[in-house]
Amino acid sequence: MSLYTELAERIRANKPVVLLTIIDGPNLGATLLASPGTPALGSLGDTELDRVATRDALGELEAGRTSVRNYGPSGQITPEDLLDTPTVRIFVEAFSPPPQMIIFGAVDFTAALAKVAKVLGYYVVVCDAREVFATKRRFPMADEVLVTWPTPVLTARGADLGPRDAVCILTHDPKFDVPAVQGALDTNVGYIGVMGSRKTHAKRLERLAEVGVNKPQDLARLMSPIGLDIGSRTPEETAISICAEIIGRRVGRVIPSLRESTGPIHK
Repeated sequence: MSLYTELAERIRANKPVVLLTIIDGPNLGATLLASPGTPALGSLGDTELDRVATRDALGELEAGRTSVRNYGPSGQITPEDLLDTPTVRIFVEAFSPPPQMIIFGAVDFTAALAKVAKVLGYYVVVCDAREVFATKRRFPMADEVLVTWPTPVLTARGADLGPRDAVCILTHDPKFDVPAVQGALDTNVGYIGVMGSRKTHAKRLERLAEVGVNKPQDLARLMSPIGLDIGSRTPEETAISICAEIIGRRVGRVIPSLRESTGPIHK
């Protein structure tokens, strides 16, 4: 299989992949293909350059950036190292799949949240174990509608979830939201939001403690009540408050989350 055939297959499968091409310097035109957790394909002509450039390229891939980077022929990166050596310029072309949002619970808020998430470029998955509610007709905006429980979904997809992705749990059913929270906490997903009042969340924390989920660093990842404190009332306004919270936390802004407030959720 050629390097470019493999590149095309990974892009079609929505797998993160980065292509490195030497555009100036020794070994002009040499290429290397890299993805997280898999051996690189191809070579830039030097094993140390391959190692250093792949490391840097995977960092660019995680950020979703395409760039041009400069190295020495053996991966030198400091100005002193490059003084007496020809410079290798490498075009780093990142193919990042869209961020994922997995929404648990086929409720009215789900339809609104899926719409807003699609506008923001998310690949949206709606999941509910109730076949009568989890239908493509109710959620035509979702990329996938799954009739199943949270554990199989997060077991199958959890390894692919990262800082750009989100899990939103909109159910009030302990049989559903407890395993959804457990599964989400076992991933590196950047955002875990759980719908419900403060009283509801307090009871949820008791149920989570019963199944061994009680570490402060884990519970601190849960945003509940979900969304920003903007006085939202309708499903659409709530969807905007959730997505705004996701954006704010991803970029490190201090934002007025409902979790940090003490007043009523709805004005």
